[in-house]
Amino acid sequence: MASTSSIEGVNERLSAAHLVSARSSSIDASGIRKIFELGAKLRDPINLSIGQPDFPVPLEIKKAAIHAIESDHNGYSLTMGAPAVQEVVWNHLSKDVGWTRAMGQGAMLTSGTSGALVLAALALLEAGDEVVFPDPYFILYPQLGRLTGAVGVACDTYPDFRMTAVRLEKVMTPRTKMVILVSPSNPCGVVLSSKEIAEVVELCRARKVLLISDEIYDEFTFSDAREDGRCPSAARMSRDVLLVRGLGKTYGCTGWRMGYCAGPEWLIQEMAKLQQYSYVCAPTPFQHATAAALATDMSGIVDGYERRRDLVLEAFKGVTEVARPGGAFYAFVKVPEQLNETAKDFVSRAVDRNVLVIPGSVFSARDTHFRLSFAAPEQKLRAGLSILREMMQPG
Repeated sequence: MASTSSIEGVNERLSAAHLVSARSSSIDASGIRKIFELGAKLRDPINLSIGQPDFPVPLEIKKAAIHAIESDHNGYSLTMGAPAVQEVVWNHLSKDVGWTRAMGQGAMLTSGTSGALVLAALALLEAGDEVVFPDPYFILYPQLGRLTGAVGVACDTYPDFRMTAVRLEKVMTPRTKMVILVSPSNPCGVVLSSKEIAEVVELCRARKVLLISDEIYDEFTFSDAREDGRCPSAARMSRDVLLVRGLGKTYGCTGWRMGYCAGPEWLIQEMAKLQQYSYVCAPTPFQHATAAALATDMSGIVDGYERRRDLVLEAFKGVTEVARPGGAFYAFVKVPEQLNETAKDFVSRAVDRNVLVIPGSVFSARDTHFRLSFAAPEQKLRAGLSILREMMQPG
């Protein structure tokens, strides 16, 4: 038998250089994570960077999850979700967007909205295909191309951050296979009108392109952006849409990784097949909290966040530009041009003042803005806004 020393002499240590895939190497660590690491070094920072609601999960939803665990709903569910939970989702879809199984639609529970987006990309995209998304974007969108060998195409939405059909059509090509629409948006909080969404739906229909409507913040829509008391949705305008929604942001349970999606049955079946070999199923105990979540009225919480949104708009009034957020809990704030600095530079100065925000380059090809999350206690939010406004003043 070879000695330990001889084995060490023959075998070199495994290294990234010859083992890590080009796919993985092409993806950089999230810029948000880097800000979190910076924040960990600060003492009691004013953290306006995190996309995490600052309220606890409502008690009834917690009780439903606890009951599911105590009732031994802890094993695998069916890949598409526990039948009882699927019925809850279908009842909700029927009331909210008018979809039923009889229409040829399908639905499934997913590991968060990100899980649904990844499964859709894997089911549809091949090398050379193009997926279009708005710029600024949620950080996953560009990576969907890299994960599948497809090409991510950013649609410039500056300065108002609205991905209209006119802007979208300019970047679509015969290779476009998928378009991602997000409203309310991360990182801007902008909510598109029903008219704007309908025009995007019609463009995608005419081009025979799948439209994904990412509505993770649909319940987090403010009064001045709601239509008929709710967030405008592409799913009310077409059945040829993949609707993606989740519980994490609305109900404060981001760590539960609970989402659901619905769309044409053929697509849902393909996604379910891939889920079987990847995520297996959404977390079973938290599936069983879905009924309690969808029955919970969060309007009081959302109204409170709308008042925080107004604090943000007031804080920067007269000193810089902020597209009015109609939902979610973000504002995409422009660094005043007279400062002659990038958003990264501004964010670095803010860190020196113990305030954490995210540079726009994390979400965009540009670095002219920063993302501010107002999912923070009001006292801290006010203090942070005061410092940021002061930093924008000349002299």
